[in-house]
Amino acid sequence: MENQYFVDSDKLSEAALKKKHTLENDPSSRTDHMQYMEGMERIDSDIMDKVMSEVRSYDYSQYTARDVHMALSHDVCSVEDFKALLSPAAEPFLEKMAQKAKLETQKHFGNTVYLFTPLYIANYCENYCVYCGFNCYNDIKRMKLNMEQIEHEMKVIADSGMEEILILTGESRGMSGIEYIGEACKLARKYFRMVGIEIYPVNTDEYKYLHECGVDYVTVFQETYDSDRYEQLHLMGHKRVWPYRFEAQERALMAGMRGVAGSALLGLSDFRKDALASALHMYFLQRKYPHAEISLSCPRLRPIVNNDKIDPLDVHEKQLCQVLCAYRIFMPFCGITVSSRESEQFRNGIVKIAATKVSAGVSTGVGDHESKYTGKENDSAEGDEQFEIADGRSFDKMYKDMSDEGLQPVLNDYLYV
Repeated sequence: MENQYFVDSDKLSEAALKKKHTLENDPSSRTDHMQYMEGMERIDSDIMDKVMSEVRSYDYSQYTARDVHMALSHDVCSVEDFKALLSPAAEPFLEKMAQKAKLETQKHFGNTVYLFTPLYIANYCENYCVYCGFNCYNDIKRMKLNMEQIEHEMKVIADSGMEEILILTGESRGMSGIEYIGEACKLARKYFRMVGIEIYPVNTDEYKYLHECGVDYVTVFQETYDSDRYEQLHLMGHKRVWPYRFEAQERALMAGMRGVAGSALLGLSDFRKDALASALHMYFLQRKYPHAEISLSCPRLRPIVNNDKIDPLDVHEKQLCQVLCAYRIFMPFCGITVSSRESEQFRNGIVKIAATKVSAGVSTGVGDHESKYTGKENDSAEGDEQFEIADGRSFDKMYKDMSDEGLQPVLNDYLYV
């Protein structure tokens, strides 16, 4: 990717504008989204075929109230039961689903809720994903923190009491290389008990290196499991390669990571099929790697810089609640994260039913934690945010609110010995 396609100035270059127009209007100008690019590792795995076989055969219109009733009556939720719980026929049963999900959550997690915060260290990106605020053609303020700035941000976060951090970058190997991310993770180990990353997918040896730098777990969002829709939304860059992204969590586990998380971005395509694929992806990983900690997320589309009209496609809070309850019933041991994309009211409610982890003190921008946490002016520039958040509660406020809801906030549950 040529640097001329980074939007690091007020206007796109003429060449970039021409390239952008061609990509949007001429599908033949795009690379094959199913073809691995040079340097991308292939692994021997049947998980993708298993997941997509189930998704292709899923016709949720065929499920009836009787199917849902039977699914809720079973002690163990089968794949077929899960499909019924995701179907439109299950919507009238939402209260019963919530009751069953709540029992499963309490059985396996008690009344605990885990707290973490994200830290964006760079927002340069080499991909053209039409729904993302970081995409390389979006005219935003770009920034990459140096190690001194990263450590300062981490200290501000750690001083608030947070013990788990998720390090994120835009998807640019050129601007956010593996060594750069690794050094940031080494710094994170000085301040936090748990370190996760949400970066561009990498090969097994690179995940192994990052694990050695202190990373505990890896999060990768498939965005949508509908490969045709994926091709329409990801027009350029390494992220365009659908199968390589699909296999990222498995490469991370092969490299020794303790845990992985994943999901679709609900609202990009048929959310019921994407929810099915997300859960089955994690389900088959759990069966193949039973030692691993597996988590699911449930992000919905949010407005982005220069495009405030992006919203979830037919995924309203009622549908999201149905998905989360179905996740919990199908995978009782699985961690479920609900991010600040969702409202304070929704998150306060869902942590009592199905979710086990929430973010707090969130910023999706770069270099702005001091100004947001302490109110002090930041001496250095700040990079624009990836998307707008809906719940901006601080760590202290989130901790108090969770306690007031009768829950026990947990900052860390893992000790290295």
